[in-house]
Amino acid sequence: MTFPPDEPWGTPAPASPGPPPPAPAISPSVPAASPASADGPVIVQIAEIDITSTLIRTPAGDFPLAGSQWQVNEFWVSQRRTPTWAKFVGFGAICVTAGLSMLLLLVKESAPQGTVQVTVTSGPRHYVARVAVHDEDDVVTINQQVNYVRSLAAL
Repeated sequence: MTFPPDEPWGTPAPASPGPPPPAPAISPSVPAASPASADGPVIVQIAEIDITSTLIRTPAGDFPLAGSQWQVNEFWVSQRRTPTWAKFVGFGAICVTAGLSMLLLLVKESAPQGTVQVTVTSGPRHYVARVAVHDEDDVVTINQQVNYVRSLAAL
């Protein structure tokens, strides 16, 4: 099998006999600007979405903050289960109570679980982040963060 001479996966070309090209000089007194510092620090972080003073950074790319629209949707599921303490006491006291402690396995507690879906739209592009939440305080925090970012987007 042969590859064309300009194919990057072909056999490497022999090294040229001349000296290597000089490396570009970087002045130590002037630090190179990184993409993170060029737009300012991250003000708010919601899941994998980072918000700076002018940009919204997502894994899908950067969006402008000005004029962006934000939407929050909550999806909750409440599960009923036997608490851990009831399982330990119920099985631990079987011999002492002649099996009556097994009635503790009928004790149930409600365990809310869910996700909050944060959708950001800026022009024709949008991104959806899903955040796992375990109680209402997490949902309140996410809603407060989104409301703050909405106020920044309106500026």
